[in-house]
Amino acid sequence: MNIGQAARATGISAKMIRYYEDNGLIGPVARSGAGYRVYGPRDIHTLGFIKRSRDMGFSVERIGELLQLWRDRSRHSADVKRMALEHVAVLQQRIAELQDMVATVRALADCCAGDERPDCPILSDIASGAPLHRRSRQSTRPANRGTARACQKTTE
Repeated sequence: MNIGQAARATGISAKMIRYYEDNGLIGPVARSGAGYRVYGPRDIHTLGFIKRSRDMGFSVERIGELLQLWRDRSRHSADVKRMALEHVAVLQQRIAELQDMVATVRALADCCAGDERPDCPILSDIASGAPLHRRSRQSTRPANRGTARACQKTTE
């Protein structure tokens, strides 16, 4: 297969396939007499592995490690499990950060009158440059302390 066919077969763009090759996730592929890349079944299978790993949110570096373990028949499944559980912790952290963002934006939207006036607590909060604060696990209040100030300014 040429790179376009490999891209269609795997759902990975040709640009990303080249990127994965440049980063060593797939080895140097065979070349035609004209210098075009030629992908075989093993390359397509590897690209499928890479795509599935990316779909799970693994970084390129971690995918490289997973590929090494996948290719190593003497591997210990404990090593793979450890990596998976470390990745779960990373994903849970990302989820918590996204939930904080949702809570902050929702609270700001709730403070906004959404009328014809130019006052906008959403824009005021963004312009303040105040960082989003992580909320404690017990707290259910919005993550951004600036949100309450924005609501007070708008309602005063």
